[in-house]
Amino acid sequence: MPITIHALASKCLRSLSLGLTLGLAIFASVEGLAQATATLPATPTIAPLPQAWQFGNGTLRIDPALGLRWSGKSANAEVVFMPFFDKLFGLKASPKGTSLVCKLSGTPKKMPAGFPDASYQLSVNAKGIQIMAPTEAGLLAGCQSLLQLISVPKTSGEALSIPYIEIQDAPRFAWRGMHLDVSRHFYPISFLKKYIDLLVLNKMNLFHWHLTDDQGWRIEIKKYPLLTQVGGWRKETRKWLGGSKLQDYDGRRHGGFYTQAEVKELVAYAAQRQVTILPEIELPGHVQALLAAYPQYGCTDQKLEVWTTWGVSKNIINPNQQSVDLFKDILAEVMPLFPSPYIHIGGDEAAKDQWIANPAIQQQIKTLGLKDEHELQSWFIKQIEQYVNNQGKQIIGWDEILEGGLAPNAAVMSWRGTAGGIAAAKAKHLVVMTPSQFVYFDHYQSDRKWEEPLAIGGNVSLEQVFSFDPAPDSLGAAINQYILGAQGNVWTEYIASEKHVEYMVNPRIIALSEVLWSGANKPKDFKAFKPRCTALFNRVKALGYEGRE
Repeated sequence: MPITIHALASKCLRSLSLGLTLGLAIFASVEGLAQATATLPATPTIAPLPQAWQFGNGTLRIDPALGLRWSGKSANAEVVFMPFFDKLFGLKASPKGTSLVCKLSGTPKKMPAGFPDASYQLSVNAKGIQIMAPTEAGLLAGCQSLLQLISVPKTSGEALSIPYIEIQDAPRFAWRGMHLDVSRHFYPISFLKKYIDLLVLNKMNLFHWHLTDDQGWRIEIKKYPLLTQVGGWRKETRKWLGGSKLQDYDGRRHGGFYTQAEVKELVAYAAQRQVTILPEIELPGHVQALLAAYPQYGCTDQKLEVWTTWGVSKNIINPNQQSVDLFKDILAEVMPLFPSPYIHIGGDEAAKDQWIANPAIQQQIKTLGLKDEHELQSWFIKQIEQYVNNQGKQIIGWDEILEGGLAPNAAVMSWRGTAGGIAAAKAKHLVVMTPSQFVYFDHYQSDRKWEEPLAIGGNVSLEQVFSFDPAPDSLGAAINQYILGAQGNVWTEYIASEKHVEYMVNPRIIALSEVLWSGANKPKDFKAFKPRCTALFNRVKALGYEGRE
């Protein structure tokens, strides 16, 4: 993406900051508004914390028997959020209810490609509730804030209440994502919809769908049916990393895949909720499931099975033109399913042993005038990137794609700390920060591991997530303008159930949302964040999600 777009986006964010400051001054002059009194909290019970707010003098009361009278020109806000209001508060849409106006208003700010302006204004006063935003994304963000502002009465049947308040809000980062690995363990479309709803409740806007790996291929490719018929299933699963004996495997066949029709269904569901789905097709490593189905694309004559264990498989794609054509064919079916401007191509943990041992591949390195196997991987990825770019999209990959030379237009997802992301940003490439020590939600949530379900290891606490800053001021504006945002990653080697996924994500997703939305405006004191986190976590649990208390 050209630098001019990102310079403009950066300028828009600076303008937004000034606008929010001016907005507070305007709020203070509006008749009927006042500074928070002793009966009102200093900050609204909203996570992530809004950029600017002003409490008024009074409280709006809502009769649950009458519900909410929705109006305005929003195509999605009522459809998306009414089930949440109903389940939490018993509020239904009603022509006699309290007025809730969702109105598209204003000109959207220019944002990086694929990310709508999510700014909004929320007003609660004696006349009712009004949410205004230039896009549907902003209206949904405003509805999420409203959902948290409603106070539940102590006695059933009593009126609900909302403090009079004016909020002017917008996110710090464009890319606010969550990842889910469905290769190590498969989850049905119904759960993925629930997972996307959780993103919506946390003002997240990107779902990174890890669809292929050594342990399973999960997306239908019609030209290569064995990818799912063979690659979609493994005969058993290793129960823990330390085990190596027969009894350390569960002996149960595991697998599944998503048809292209199901993918379209989920993409449409996410789009209505202003969530972009980023598909990941791994290459040139993490491909044992593919090679089990089509061994002719490998580097050896060995017959392979879909991998039943964890770690880094040494089996890797033969990086010849035949394999380039294979992935072009695969992406030709994948890309039309996803409106996302990005396609994730993996690129991580690609063991080069088989390339080193293969005479034909060593000759290929010499013929292409390359220095080593790292440059060969870069050559392979560049062939894929050129094809993807010709289809109007860009590639993004894990930070290992920096090794051997980065493809010209590639974006980088930095997981081995932030150094790879900083290096890519210095080279004027777009970056998503996802360092394992802050945002790997497959790690334990505390150092008392014996109290938690089995995890892959490591410890990422709620406070660690809260302390993360994807683009600290110390890096400088020249680097930070290339940092799109960040995301949390959920690898599922030991996460076999839907409830276990939810447990690993909640409540850490709330801290990550605060990092990505509130940014520099968030309270530096973790203790100030905890009550708002707890309040949202309680609502999330009431909506049927698990989480760590």
